[in-house]
This record gives sequence, C-alpha cells and structure tokens, in this order.
Amino acid sequence: MRIGVDVLAIGELDRLHTRGWFRRHTYDERELELAGSLSPRRAREFLAGRFAAKEAVLKVLGTGFGKGISPAHVSVLRDDRSAPVVRLAGAAARRAGELGIGAITVSIAHKNECVVAVAIGDTSPGDTALGTDLAAAGARIALDKIARSRADIGKARNSHA
Repeated sequence: MRIGVDVLAIGELDRLHTRGWFRRHTYDERELELAGSLSPRRAREFLAGRFAAKEAVLKVLGTGFGKGISPAHVSVLRDDRSAPVVRLAGAAARRAGELGIGAITVSIAHKNECVVAVAIGDTSPGDTALGTDLAAAGARIALDKIARSRADIGKARNSHA
C-alpha cells in the first residue's frame, strides 16, 4: 500500500485557472466538462480538489509532475454515486504498473477555503473498499487538524487584541 496526501488553499490556483493552456495541460476534457456544469464558486472548489487529488496520486506514484508525467495523465472522474474515481493514462499508468499498483483510491474534502486529498495505491488488486475508507478517514483527519490550527491562530490573535 502506498499513500499520498495534498493540501492547498482553494484560491492558490485562481490565476492559473484563468489561463486556457493551464486548464488544458492540467485537466482532461471530462473533468472540465464536469466543472463547466457547476456554478462558478463550486467549479473553483471542484477544480482545486481535482488538482489536490492529482498531486496526492503522484505522491503515491513517487513522482511529481514532470519525469514524463503530466497532470492530464491523472484523471479524477466520478462514479455513478459521484464518488471520485482515478483513471491513469500514459506515463502515470506505466509508473503504477512498475510499482505493482492495481488501483488508486482517492478521497477529496473541502472545508472553508481549504481542500485536502488523500490517495491510496493498492498493491493487491481486488477489493478497494478498505482503501476508500482509509482515504476518507485520512482526509477528515487532515481537515480537522487544519481547522484546529486555524482556531488556535484565531484565539492567539484575539488574545493579543
């Protein structure tokens, strides 16, 4: 089993998302279609979540963007219940094969202006339910830590006022 996590502020990608080349380089057309069907606020959150999920998947693969792997080689789509589903192509699929990863499960969570994604690469093909549960639990733990950290910062600021 291999695990990857990524956290980002949703606004970190705002300027890049206005550039067509970035969107085409980073997302596959199905991801952009899904984002296009949402309100602007929700699309912003959706694309940030997909970006974080791609980063988490690349950590599972032990690479970053580059080394022949582009963000578009990792697609984060939806299953029939709207849960995120990872699809690999090109160099990302080859790297997963080299590592013996049969499936990658991802969980994406949003809270306030933060998004966190946890990816788990299963090296034993078959039941991915455990991976899904672990990824979701990891995302919840990370977001809870972020929320507690922000609350602590807020308390510290208020005590100095």
